[in-house]
Amino acid sequence: MCRMFLVLLACVTWSLAGQAGSATIKKVLPSYLDEQGRQSLSPSLYERDAYQALLRTHPEQISTLRFDVNWKARGFRHDTLVLRLELRSSGTDVAEPIVLERPVRAPHFFSAWSSIRLDPEQYTALRHLSAWRASLWRGNELLAEQKSFLW
Repeated sequence: MCRMFLVLLACVTWSLAGQAGSATIKKVLPSYLDEQGRQSLSPSLYERDAYQALLRTHPEQISTLRFDVNWKARGFRHDTLVLRLELRSSGTDVAEPIVLERPVRAPHFFSAWSSIRLDPEQYTALRHLSAWRASLWRGNELLAEQKSFLW
């Protein structure tokens, strides 16, 4: 009985080890930040949404823009991955989006949140954000992506 269990365990482990890695980008949250670097005045989700609406109506209070990306990558624990964010706006040429990159490491089990923040100079050049694309790369291989509606 014990031998049969060990054989079954070895087969399951071998089949899982042979699977290719998979990656997904679950959620992308763009947030305006005020002069103090805050996206909200309190930890409430309702307050965050209300403060973001206030910042949109008062753009002079916005210092920059931050994107929080929730992603997951299985089978890439020892690889260095790159989280890439491409932004199109009224202030840039559509053919040449602003590209921001950040190296990330795959989490051991669950998904991870990573943030990419624009410099204030980049935000000033951006003017009005019209579309974005978040993608996860291993070298030249695209693993996962999520795009805004207008991309």
